[in-house]
Amino acid sequence: MSELTAYELEREANIARNRALLEELDLKDVVTQLGIPPKPKPANRTRAKPIQPAKTVKRAREVVEAPRRQSARLKNGVVNPNETAAQKRQREEEEKKRRQIEEQERLEAEEKARLAKRPRHQELDLTTLGDTLEESELSSLRSSLQAVTNVPLPKRIADVNAFVFDEDQKNEAEVEELRNKLQKLRIVSRAKVTADRVYSAAYHPDATKDLVFFGDKHGQIGIWDARAPIDEVEDEDGDISADHREGGKHWRLQCHWPASSTSSISSIKFDPVDAHSLFTTSYDGTIRHFSFVSGISQEIFSSEYLITSVDLPVSGHEMWISDAAGGITHLDLREPKDKACWYGLSPAKIGTVSINPTNPHFLLTASNSRVLKVWDSRKLQKLTSATGPYQLSQYTVEDLVYSKKGKGTVRGIFQHGKSVSSAYWDPRGRSIVSTSYDDSIRLWDLDVAKYNSSFGFPSFTPFRGIKHNCQTGKWVTILRAVWNPNPDVFPHFTIGNMSYALDIYSCKGHLIARLKDSRLTATQAVTCSHPSIVERCATGNASGRCVLWAPPDVE
Repeated sequence: MSELTAYELEREANIARNRALLEELDLKDVVTQLGIPPKPKPANRTRAKPIQPAKTVKRAREVVEAPRRQSARLKNGVVNPNETAAQKRQREEEEKKRRQIEEQERLEAEEKARLAKRPRHQELDLTTLGDTLEESELSSLRSSLQAVTNVPLPKRIADVNAFVFDEDQKNEAEVEELRNKLQKLRIVSRAKVTADRVYSAAYHPDATKDLVFFGDKHGQIGIWDARAPIDEVEDEDGDISADHREGGKHWRLQCHWPASSTSSISSIKFDPVDAHSLFTTSYDGTIRHFSFVSGISQEIFSSEYLITSVDLPVSGHEMWISDAAGGITHLDLREPKDKACWYGLSPAKIGTVSINPTNPHFLLTASNSRVLKVWDSRKLQKLTSATGPYQLSQYTVEDLVYSKKGKGTVRGIFQHGKSVSSAYWDPRGRSIVSTSYDDSIRLWDLDVAKYNSSFGFPSFTPFRGIKHNCQTGKWVTILRAVWNPNPDVFPHFTIGNMSYALDIYSCKGHLIARLKDSRLTATQAVTCSHPSIVERCATGNASGRCVLWAPPDVE
């Protein structure tokens, strides 16, 4: 071993002195003598855990992929240097045939992949709709749907003069009665019903169960039997609390295709004559009808425009459809769909169209042009019968509105500060509620039955304005004030709150309840209520997680 240099010897000595000095110092004793308290450990923050979905093994969906390209050198292999001219010609012919076959297979795979991304216009059975569901899940879904088809459940409407009082005390008494019922609502069930953001919802009218339908961003319908018996599922540690377990049972059906944002389900409506079937509208410009009895989904209408909403009168024979091009379409379900007539009513998107339930010729439209309008559909349809075309531009409709013949086509107009995101008639056809990006909810009270013969409403000014944050941004579904469809109770509506709450207001503008829960960490943007049970509400958020609000004793 070579001898150390003078520098290395001095370095080793310095290291030894420093080590001895550190051993002599007792830093813990010094801190104690100075009275410095030890640094406290940070407290563990308890955060609300998301609900845990049931662990089920899903069938793998078939993925169409085009064959990958390979190196020509690897495909051709090693060429025999001693091959004859005849062998070379034979080899080249075989390679040519192989390349032709591979090219044909590649083109077929690409065409199949292209077709898989296009909208599906054919009839779809339940197996196709639920292609990710197991046979046992499809069987339980069929059973749940069949269970609500035993009794006909037509849509009910209220009398136009229901809950109309001269004295304010009677209105306050009705509000107080509602407040006593709805303030008791609590979260009794939670589940991740859809895979993506919830865009729309509808509550089935069957009183024996809580069956809610949610439409999501990628064309999927989530069917939630919110109080069905829970399957016991444990996490990896073998333990899962009741607060974080999924509630009820849910199934997902891919009704609109492709499964992308171009197929978002903008609205869901039950057939008003028979609630055993469902209408869904999509951004892909199609409307589909799904029957609970047959399990078949069929397309009943298609448009070149993005469809935003649909509404049907109590008769159920026709529908009015709004779109992003600023028009509404009248479709008679008893006629071929090519007989549908399109009316250009606005220079900007019409977000919602609502039919007055007691006077179905009055249509309510909410537009991004900041205008809310009430139309008389009888005047619009006279224009069609006179001119004959099935597509009327905005200029044609405006010419009618401002002509002597078209007087009374528009019964009421109100200009909002910003875009009108929604407007709906209540079950009596008497009250209107609108929401707008100017952060306000507005309420109207009209006796429209008195105005059937007049050319316009004597006054069309909201009697009440409520400040409400409607700035949802890009990632949260637009907030809409939705009436409770139950005709037996004092009219009231629900709307999501950006503070993770559910707000319930009366038709007079009273705040009945503001429902909150510490487990909610997202805006409950989409809301709906049970058509026959007062103490039932359902909400959905941007992650597809949904909540059932009910009295605690039904949990």
